[in-house]
Amino acid sequence: MTTIRFHLMSELKPDEVMAVLTDFGPARAEAWPTIDADHFKVHEQGDTWAVVTEGTESAWERARYEWDPDAHEVVIGTEESKLFGAGGGWRFSMTPEGDLTRVDIELTRNPTALRGRLLALLLPLAGPPSLRKSFKGPLRGV
Repeated sequence: MTTIRFHLMSELKPDEVMAVLTDFGPARAEAWPTIDADHFKVHEQGDTWAVVTEGTESAWERARYEWDPDAHEVVIGTEESKLFGAGGGWRFSMTPEGDLTRVDIELTRNPTALRGRLLALLLPLAGPPSLRKSFKGPLRGV
């Protein structure tokens, strides 16, 4: 497994960051540059969880989102993926810092296919800068 950790600072409050991460409405594909409408589907959803497929033709995954509003944490577990195996995922933790929110992000990938293994090798080098850039818009990063 490959794990990377990084953070970004957001203009949003912790609750607002959580709201963006867990908004599975029709505008999700417009808000996130790594999701296209053809590869976005909400399978099930509850008060603090959702199972969704999202991504693009080249890199989609079905994942279970679980969030804890009191802890300001969102955990996303990969169930199925075009590039990576089950068991990896994301963890977002939000902490207020003055007028900003620190968003700590952990990404774990379990590569199974050759392409996934190659991408996993590049993640520690290229992952944090490119992921920070893709999160900057939706999470109003500074």
